Amino acid sequence: MKSKINANENRNETVNALKAHLSLNVRNVDQSIQFYRKMLGIEPSKVRPGYAKFDVQNPPLNLALNEAPVTSRGGLSHLGIQLASTEDVLATRQKWNDAGLSTHDEMQTSCCYAVQDKTWVRDPDGNEWEAFVVLEDNLAESNACCGVSDETCAVPLTQIS
Repeated sequence: MKSKINANENRNETVNALKAHLSLNVRNVDQSIQFYRKMLGIEPSKVRPGYAKFDVQNPPLNLALNEAPVTSRGGLSHLGIQLASTEDVLATRQKWNDAGLSTHDEMQTSCCYAVQDKTWVRDPDGNEWEAFVVLEDNLAESNACCGVSDETCAVPLTQIS
């Protein structure tokens, strides 16, 4: 027997999301697995031909990598992890550097109508990830764009290999 649910009954019910899900098309899943192992500091929870999944606990994220022909990055600007402090940004940068990833810093940068400290890495397919902290928010006028690919945006202050 099917149960009937009154739509009005559930209208104010809160949905408890477990984590965000992000699925990226990648040219070479093995190369991408190597990068994300270093970036996230964990092993994939599932690997199949042309597919890998990382079940990230902090921040809560279900990251899937799907091997597919990739001709461009498409409409994706960049990805990011918002942190609590500049110290957390610097610790993340150190973790990425220790794992052999090349990082790029932007400190005290005006971006997205806010002042931020951030560090960046780029995956094998050119997807840029930032670890950042917002120091001052809701600026009336500032550089609205974010992403190290845009030459007109914030200029890197430090280059770390």
